[in-house]
Amino acid sequence: MKRYKIKIEYDGTPFIGWQRQENGQSIQGAIEDSIKNIFGEAITIFGAGRTDAGVHAMGQVAHFDINTKELEPFVIKNALNDHLRPFPIAILDVDEVDNQFHARFNALQRKYLYRIVNRKSPLTIEKGRAWHVHKDIKIDPMKECISLIEGKHDFTTFRSAHCQSDSPVKTIDSLKITKSDENIYFGFSAKSFLHHQVRSIVGSLKLVGERSWSVNDFGDALSSKERSRCGAVAPPDGLYFMEVKY
Repeated sequence: MKRYKIKIEYDGTPFIGWQRQENGQSIQGAIEDSIKNIFGEAITIFGAGRTDAGVHAMGQVAHFDINTKELEPFVIKNALNDHLRPFPIAILDVDEVDNQFHARFNALQRKYLYRIVNRKSPLTIEKGRAWHVHKDIKIDPMKECISLIEGKHDFTTFRSAHCQSDSPVKTIDSLKITKSDENIYFGFSAKSFLHHQVRSIVGSLKLVGERSWSVNDFGDALSSKERSRCGAVAPPDGLYFMEVKY
């Protein structure tokens, strides 16, 4: 039995999310089906994170076990990329790993990027790959919220009602907010995240940036530990799973 670690890039637009489900095409399902077509084995792949429908990835990581003759990783990578066409999924790297490696449980840090395009004109090329916000957003007020978000907190306010995590307490290692022309970037780093946590935080930060909320309003919402105090959740289009560190 060989265990392989794969690094994956995908456009989440046409998928129902990472996890295999009965009601549509998932990224996990597409890769598992490709492995079955190549090797004739029905296997399960385990991802570092379960992205929602419409969420993209630049560095998702997964692993799988397979009973097959030993193959060079580059052969597996090329075969998978060939069989995954025409899905917008690319296998960037394949490595043989120790059988103790687990893509999810061994992860030390996950990095997500959220992107807003802040302009009046509609999106064309970027449609489906960023949150298009018409109203002018200032990043300085949003930056004032960073100290409230970083560190260990009860994030009940920014947690989906469907979240399956045992606890709403998470530690955000870092949050960076930057702007380049009409692009606003939110870079989050943490060992793990709650369901919809990043999108919920960005949706509320956007209210601060457009001056609908004050920084104190944001802090009060967080400390309330009430989901009803969360701003509108940012759409999945602008969210990217960037990297996993082990």
